[in-house]
Amino acid sequence: MQRGLGLVMSLMAAVPALAQSSQPTLERQQTLIHMVRQDCGSCHGLTLKGGLGPALTADALHERSMDALAATIINGRPGTPMPPFQGLLNEADVQWIARQLLAGFPEIR
Repeated sequence: MQRGLGLVMSLMAAVPALAQSSQPTLERQQTLIHMVRQDCGSCHGLTLKGGLGPALTADALHERSMDALAATIINGRPGTPMPPFQGLLNEADVQWIARQLLAGFPEIR
């Protein structure tokens, strides 16, 4: 029992480090850039400067937290056209997208 508890505690300690270091592969990042520019851009403007949806530029989002952006990406915005992406994106994808939006989203390469 003691050994099993120690293993569980070790795994629990490792989870935050894995979550923080987990990042999409370069190939996946390119897919995510394309998805945001095209799919999200269909409402937020292809340059992400706004359209049906608000602007997703670093300037427009500077007061938003990573957690708030991630929650919007995962859950959408009920009562608005913003759909949830839960099931289409994993946690690493969502965190990467939110980080990129706050920094100024990259162009499609």
